[in-house]
Amino acid sequence: MSVTAPTDVLPGPPGPATPGSSLEEFGYRQELHRSLGRYASFAAGFSFISVLTTVFQFFAVGYSFGGPLFFWAWPAVLIGQLLVAACFAELAARYPISGAIYQWSSRLSTPAFGWFAGWIMVIGQIVVVAAAALALQMVMPPIWSGFQLVGGDPAPLSPTGAANAALLGAILLVLTTLVNIVDNRVMSVVNRVGVTAEIIGAVLIVVLLLTHSARTPSVTFHTGGAGTGAFGALLVGSFTAAYVMIGFDSAGEMSEETRDPRRTAPRTVLSALGAAGLLGGLLVLGGLLAAPSLSDGRLAVDGMSYVLTSSLGDGVGRVLLADVVVAIAVATLAVQTAACRMLFSMARDGQLPCSGPLSKVNPRTGMPTLPALVVGALSAALLLLSFASPDAFLAIGTTCIVMLYLAYSMVTGPLLVRRLRGGFAARTDAVDETGRPLFSLGRWGVPVNALALLYGLFMTVNLAWPRAAVYDPAGGHWYLQWFTVLFLTATVLAGVAYRVYRRRSVTALV
Repeated sequence: MSVTAPTDVLPGPPGPATPGSSLEEFGYRQELHRSLGRYASFAAGFSFISVLTTVFQFFAVGYSFGGPLFFWAWPAVLIGQLLVAACFAELAARYPISGAIYQWSSRLSTPAFGWFAGWIMVIGQIVVVAAAALALQMVMPPIWSGFQLVGGDPAPLSPTGAANAALLGAILLVLTTLVNIVDNRVMSVVNRVGVTAEIIGAVLIVVLLLTHSARTPSVTFHTGGAGTGAFGALLVGSFTAAYVMIGFDSAGEMSEETRDPRRTAPRTVLSALGAAGLLGGLLVLGGLLAAPSLSDGRLAVDGMSYVLTSSLGDGVGRVLLADVVVAIAVATLAVQTAACRMLFSMARDGQLPCSGPLSKVNPRTGMPTLPALVVGALSAALLLLSFASPDAFLAIGTTCIVMLYLAYSMVTGPLLVRRLRGGFAARTDAVDETGRPLFSLGRWGVPVNALALLYGLFMTVNLAWPRAAVYDPAGGHWYLQWFTVLFLTATVLAGVAYRVYRRRSVTALV
């Protein structure tokens, strides 16, 4: 285990932005290969969000608790996340460094607070990797029954469906880990091709669903007998939108590998979220309008896969589902890559166990190898929960959202404090690589930042609230009902224990 003395100051000054993309002003050497252009940066954020992956994975959850009314949670969450993304765009311009959440929080508050933001974020990202990999179960068996390798019931919440989801997810993790080791140019190509295929597929699905509508949009004003009131339907229905619209900060995570990151990253943070939010909303609306029935129970179990194969026919439906498989694979790759960069960034500052090996970059590939292996192995271990209980599918998914929302708030919170103290005022001499002014919210900074923080904290509580009907519908599994709270508590306690151990070890050496 690598033990280095805790520091109170990160390498390099958090000073004003200057032209160029050198890391020297922050005290770091350029080790990762800077080869990503604007579209590759956009692809990093969009593929993490991956509307096809997440809409197909969580549409059934939103519909089962909110009925058609859950659609309106989508624009509400999109507006909230755009507020957060606007704050992140400012930070991406000022601090174009890998490990974005950790770096931003540390420089806005204290190294200790920033460490916990990074710790919560990276654990959350590892959970997201597992959750994304589980999404294969929603689309592969409907394409071909032969993909149901375990048992006969493909429903994700059935024992055989959950076990098969874990198996398919483990196979995918092996492949994404290999890509994350080979070369960042290979990873970039896979991301760009996958995102292009996903955008084309999503647009095609939206057009086909809207042209096969069986009802009018007025249906979205009803719960459809989902068993909850309008407000409750929106609260629980927001899970789907909340799960979709995370990860836009990945463009910032890849800043050290992006050309002209001060100019590129802020724009791709916002454009990735905006594009995904628009496409995802249209997908949800199209699914509600084109579903053969809103009352036969299929939408609450099979979700969008049922809509595609039933409304568009098996042939077209399966082709489009194959595109969703590509989207899921690329999304899993993107999330794993973001987690790898977070581990690398924290390890480079000597802030993690085994920091030495974790911070090493292969000079030939430009990739940190060990972080990819660690993230892949830990995510695969989480998949084992699906064997323990089918309901772990939802517990894993909601837990990762809560972790990321909390980490985001640990950035927007300190940022708001800095604004109110006058420490984050716009500078007229702060420019990007082309000599143009950095992205800035200007006088809108305080109100946008305040609303972003309030939204983030509200959604964190909403998502983590231990609703038995959501997390333990079968009953008898108290640990599933409280899984998110327990997992978050364990994460924080593990972080505290490590920091105490680390400080005592260093003191003993002195």
